[in-house]
Amino acid sequence: MSLHPKPDSSAVRYDLPPGPRVRPTAGKRLASDLMVQYLERLGVEVIFGLCGHTVIAVLDSLSRSKKIRFVTTRHEQLAAHAADGYARASGKVGVMLSHLGPGLTNAATGVANAALDSVPLVVIAGDVPSYYFGRHPHQEINLHSDADQSQVYRPFCKRVYRVDRVEDLPRALERAFHLAQSGRPGAVLVSVPMDLFSAELPVEAFSKFPTPVPPPAMDPVTAAKIVDALAQAERPVLYVGGGVISAKATLELAALAEALEVPVAHTLMGKGCLPHAHPLLLGQTGFWGIPISNETCRNADLIVAIGTRMAEANSSSWEEEYTFKIPSTRLIHIDIDAAEIGRNYPTELGVVAHAKVALAALADAAKGKAHKSRGKLRETIKAGRQAFAANWADQWSSDQFPMRPERILSELRKHVPADGFIVTDVGWNKNGVAQQFIFDVPGTFITPSGLATMGFGPPAALGAKMAHPNRAVVALIGDGGFGANPSILATAMETGLPVIFLVMDNACFGTIAGLSKMHYDSDFGCTFDREGKNYRVDYAAIARGYGAEGILLKSASELGPALQKALASKLPTLIQAPMENAPTPTPGHWNINDIYRKGP
Repeated sequence: MSLHPKPDSSAVRYDLPPGPRVRPTAGKRLASDLMVQYLERLGVEVIFGLCGHTVIAVLDSLSRSKKIRFVTTRHEQLAAHAADGYARASGKVGVMLSHLGPGLTNAATGVANAALDSVPLVVIAGDVPSYYFGRHPHQEINLHSDADQSQVYRPFCKRVYRVDRVEDLPRALERAFHLAQSGRPGAVLVSVPMDLFSAELPVEAFSKFPTPVPPPAMDPVTAAKIVDALAQAERPVLYVGGGVISAKATLELAALAEALEVPVAHTLMGKGCLPHAHPLLLGQTGFWGIPISNETCRNADLIVAIGTRMAEANSSSWEEEYTFKIPSTRLIHIDIDAAEIGRNYPTELGVVAHAKVALAALADAAKGKAHKSRGKLRETIKAGRQAFAANWADQWSSDQFPMRPERILSELRKHVPADGFIVTDVGWNKNGVAQQFIFDVPGTFITPSGLATMGFGPPAALGAKMAHPNRAVVALIGDGGFGANPSILATAMETGLPVIFLVMDNACFGTIAGLSKMHYDSDFGCTFDREGKNYRVDYAAIARGYGAEGILLKSASELGPALQKALASKLPTLIQAPMENAPTPTPGHWNINDIYRKGP
C-alpha cells in the first residue's frame, strides 16, 4: 500500500506520508537529539519505556545513539519497575521514558514504589503540544488545571518539572539528575510538551552537569559521643535499614559492631547488612521478624539506628510490647533525611549523615575503645536464631507436593550463586525470604518495601539483569503477581536477558487469603477458583508461547534440576512450582489484626 494517496482516490486513507526532517538552523540542533547526547554524557546506558505519539521524536534520536539502549516494555508500570531494579542493582540513576496521560498514570505505581524505597529515578514524559494546553487535546489531563499531568506525580516525587519553554529543558534535566541522587535518593519527573522535543536549541544548550555534592558527614565530636554511649551501654543494639545497603556501608557496619561487640538488627530493606553466619547478626525485626531480634531490641537500653525510617511493619506498628520500647530505650538516629529523624520515636540525638560516611567515622572512633562486658551475647544470639530456624528445619528438605515454600528457598540457596540476585514480589516470597533466606553478598536481595507493590518482581529482575548480565538473577513471585502482567517475558526475549522467573503457585493471593481465613473463616475473593476447584494457569506453557523456556514442576525433586537448567540457559526461563499456601511465621505484631471484626 502506498503511503501517498492518489489525487483522484475517493477512499478514506488513514496512513500518513512521512514527515520531512527539516535541516536545523546553523549552530542549532533538535532538542531531542541534544537531550539524548546529554544523557550519554551523563553515563546513562539504558532507558526503559513505551512508545507514544508524544515521544517519537525522542525515540528517533535514541535510534541513533551508540551508547544508550532503549528497552521497550508492554506496559508502563513494567518499565518503571525495570528502571527501579536497574538502579538498585547498578547504583546508578534509573531512567524511564513515558507517553502522556494513560502512559504516565500506568507508570505511577512503579514510580511511587521507587520513590518510597529511596531509589534514584528520572522519568521523562511527553505531554500534549504546548499550544493546545487546556483545549482537551487527545489524552490531556486537565480537569483542574491546564496541562496538569505532572500533578499526578507530586505526592511522591522529589520534584516535578513542567517544561514550558524549550530553553528550560536543559536546566530541568540537569536538576532532575541532581535531585534524584542527592540527599535521600528518589524519583523526579520532567514533563515535556511534544512540540518542544522537535524545537531547536543551540548546540551548547546542555552544557551544565549535575554538581557533585559530597555526602553529609558526621563530625568527630559527634562520632566520639555516639561511640561513648555504645561502649557504656549495658544492652546496646545497632539497628540498620536500606540506607546502609544502598550506601554500600556493610564493611563499616561490621567494623563498628565488632569493635564494641554490639548486636545488629535490621529492617526488611536492611537484609544482607552482615553475612548470614555473622555471630553478632540478630536478624529482621517487626511483624515478620525473628524473636531474638524483636526481644533484643525491646530490651535494649540504647539503639543506634542508621539509614531507616523506623517504619510500621519493621516496628510492629510501633506498639512497645513487641519490638521497640522507646522510651525507656534511648534512641540515637542517623539518617540522610532530616525529616525522618524523630518522626516515629522520641530521639535523644539525631544526626543527618550519609550511612557510609557516618559508619566509617563511628568505626574509626571505636578502634581500641574499651566497652562494657556483653556476657555471652554471641551464644545467646546463636541459640535464639537456631531455636527459631528449627521451626521450619524439616520443611527445607520436605518432598511434599504441592511444595512447601521453604523447600523452594532451600533449592534456590543450593543452586543460585552467592552473588546472584534474588528479586522478590510481595507475599510469602518477600516475607519468607526476608525472614529465612541466607544472603552473604550485600545488595543481592531486591524487594519492594515502602509501597509493597504486587508485580514488582519480574520487571525489577529484568532491570537487575540489565545492570549485571553476567550474574544470575531470579524473580521470585506468586502466581497472582505474575498473572497480572506476564508480558515481561516478551521484553526478556527481546532484550536477550536470561532472567529466571520462579512462580510460587498457590492458586490464590496467599497472604490476604490467610488473613481473611484467620479472621473471617473465609477466603472469599482471595482465591482462584473455577466451578468450586482451584484454578491454576499453566504459566510454563505461556512462557513457551513467548519463546522462552517453560517448566511446570510435577514434584519437589524436580526444582533443583530445573534451576540448574535455567542457570545454564541462554533463554529466559519460567519455572512454575505448585505450592501450599503456608503462612509466614509472624513473631511480631501488626495492628490491622486488632481492627478486623466479624459482622452478623
